[in-house]
Amino acid sequence: MITGGQSYVSAPPAFSADGRFLLVCSGRSVSVFSTSTGMLVSELEGHEGDVTAVVVVPPQGNAAATAKLASHCWTAGLDGFLIYWDFATAELVRKVKVDAPVHSMVIPNISKTLKVTDVYAPFAFVSVEALSKAAIQEKAKGKPVNKKKELWGQMRIYDLTNGRQVGSELAQTQKPEKIVASCCGQFLGIANKRHLYIWSIPTKDFNHDNIRKIKLGHTKELSTLAFHPSERIVAGGDVTGRILIWRGFGKAKFSGTHGAKSQVDEERDGVRGKDDAGTCTTWHWHSSGVNFVKFSSDGAYLLSGGMEGVIVVWQLDTGKRRYKPRLGSPLLFFVDSPDSSISCVSCKDNQVHLLKMPNMEVLKTVAGIKLPVASADLSRRDVYGFDSTNGLVAIPTQDYCIQFYNLFENIEVSEVQVCERNFQPVDDITMYISLVSLSIGGNLMCTVEVKLPEEELGGLVTLKFWNQGSRTGQFHLSTVIYEPHSDAGISAVAFHPGKNMAVSSSFGCNFKVWVQSLSLQSSDGKSQSGWRCQSVGSYKKKPMTAAAFSGDGSVLAVAAESVITLWDPDNNALVGVIAEALSPITKLSFAGDSAYLMSLSQSSKPQVAVWNVSNLSMQWSYTLFAEAACCSSSKSEFAVLSLLSCPEGGAPAEQDGVILIFDAENSKPVSSWSVKKAKGGSIAFVKADPSLDSNTDDTSGDASLLVYVNGSHEYVIFDPRNNEELQISKSTRKNIQADEPAPIGYASIYGELPKLELNKEVSDIPFIPSERPWETIFTGSSHALPPLTKLCSVFLSSLLEKRPVTGE
Repeated sequence: MITGGQSYVSAPPAFSADGRFLLVCSGRSVSVFSTSTGMLVSELEGHEGDVTAVVVVPPQGNAAATAKLASHCWTAGLDGFLIYWDFATAELVRKVKVDAPVHSMVIPNISKTLKVTDVYAPFAFVSVEALSKAAIQEKAKGKPVNKKKELWGQMRIYDLTNGRQVGSELAQTQKPEKIVASCCGQFLGIANKRHLYIWSIPTKDFNHDNIRKIKLGHTKELSTLAFHPSERIVAGGDVTGRILIWRGFGKAKFSGTHGAKSQVDEERDGVRGKDDAGTCTTWHWHSSGVNFVKFSSDGAYLLSGGMEGVIVVWQLDTGKRRYKPRLGSPLLFFVDSPDSSISCVSCKDNQVHLLKMPNMEVLKTVAGIKLPVASADLSRRDVYGFDSTNGLVAIPTQDYCIQFYNLFENIEVSEVQVCERNFQPVDDITMYISLVSLSIGGNLMCTVEVKLPEEELGGLVTLKFWNQGSRTGQFHLSTVIYEPHSDAGISAVAFHPGKNMAVSSSFGCNFKVWVQSLSLQSSDGKSQSGWRCQSVGSYKKKPMTAAAFSGDGSVLAVAAESVITLWDPDNNALVGVIAEALSPITKLSFAGDSAYLMSLSQSSKPQVAVWNVSNLSMQWSYTLFAEAACCSSSKSEFAVLSLLSCPEGGAPAEQDGVILIFDAENSKPVSSWSVKKAKGGSIAFVKADPSLDSNTDDTSGDASLLVYVNGSHEYVIFDPRNNEELQISKSTRKNIQADEPAPIGYASIYGELPKLELNKEVSDIPFIPSERPWETIFTGSSHALPPLTKLCSVFLSSLLEKRPVTGE
């Protein structure tokens, strides 16, 4: 069993103390990437729930201790554990039990006095999800608990040395909030509804009872905050796009002058009520909610980001701004490293960009599988394309691309730009990719893009054919067909298994067979391929809702709503009609090379049926709410992803399901697998990767493994005929590389010096100065100048006046 597709942007990443590594939360593990290469170095696996926080604590003490602890970090997860790691060796050092799901964690720089000596003592401030007192009492009585109403957020303190909680809860909120700490660790804060809650932490000789709190108010809901690195300035961003700067916060309560006469209102511009702050300034550029604010390391600038996909750099003193645009996706987090020359920004499309500061040039990108995007066509479920031969999945993205993702190596292969349009952060969907289809060999691709009409005008459906380039996952555009079925939408596209032929079916009551032909271009004389329509077919003016070729390509099956029609694709002749299904058919697929055809209906009367093409009859059927289905290309078996009933209080997007494996001849399932997040998921058979020990019985090279991609684009690859769960560690994959040692000294600034060949014979050419050396002595490149010993003697002799020597 192989897992992958985890989100890299569910929590803020963290840099190592030397800036050489980037630690990213990825599902139940932490992925360690090299900042110089952008490649995966190792993974920390030990949590039984999703990892929600990773903190690299700067080592304290002498140089020996610093070098020893430079590769240690703490992680927190929804399994209720805090884990201490040595990420250089991927070794788990110790665990601290919290007994509640942890959603956020910070570890300030705190010391305790032991025997008149200040000793560094790690204390973790965590935001956990806990039940309210009323819910605990109801649970003790055996009554069901409504999690949405009874879950609370709590802020707790844990002594990581002793592994126990310190004192009582700092705060209780309606839900767990993200905790933000200042650079020095003196201040902590959360954004809760319309307030910022800020705590002053005694970093010297820490005592829980000495923690003090203030509250800063706003008229809108606040979403994020950040502390100035050296001054008492805090910035907050709200859901409307405004940024507020409070200066001199906590001077009354944190400075011990609580109760003294407050400043007059004229000196507290923008401060609401009795908030403990000097002034409050408001900036506004973002059109929607601010997702992050971050001060630069010197405190002169404030960086902000949100839905626009633009980093805004504000000059703190003047409010002037500059921008880093075209990042292609909404921004979530911004993290700087101990090395001030590099930072990173996390994007909503599951990418983490490493930026070269201060010009914010993208150096490397850690790209995960693209996350689901909203589609205007809610009836479309299966929009993925699978390359079963190469183990790739093609996923439409928010910026109108197709991402090719290697399922076995858990890495992005390429991106193909389907339509040339920049990312625009708008709520209304005006264009989307409705279909992606790949040929069996993966050398051909077809995409369908839909431009929605505006005020019932301007709608357009475009069919595009693509040819594979020089490497897997690389495609170039071959043919563009505008409105291939007039103004009707396309319901399905399928490729012939042995020819460069494809079929497209439409809701406009017809289907078209397309063939690829070579044409000589007169402009450059190169032979290029193009696609043309060979034939058009229809059946009783019914909408054509699905299409599929048989295993040998001799039969084309097209669904005319609930009726299955069989055609000769070469002659466009109707050869047979099969009886009607219960409701309109949305998917057709032949089971390998057999005569069995599987149909799927996903309307109010759902049905999974198997038809015998040889005698034009139904073999068997089930009434199943199926989300997706797929057939093996070599065997008479297929898989169905069926939805289970949604639990009470659960979100429809998290609806679970079951995968059923059938032999086409028998209605009894061969095996079944329970899965999570089945809503919006998909399944496909893929060929086993020979480099991985999959322990499959299929040695013929046929597609024998099944891949399940859930609604969040997390996936698992397994052998559907083997009930033994074999977990293949991600650390054994081919894409994990050993990190190269970082350059130091001269090489870190100017690069490596060229290696000199010592055995090369160089003739000794005497140095002969010109007659006027002062004109040419310093011309040319500095590396080509003669040695200084020769330069000095020649230069000084050129300044002296030569006189003839006369004998006495």
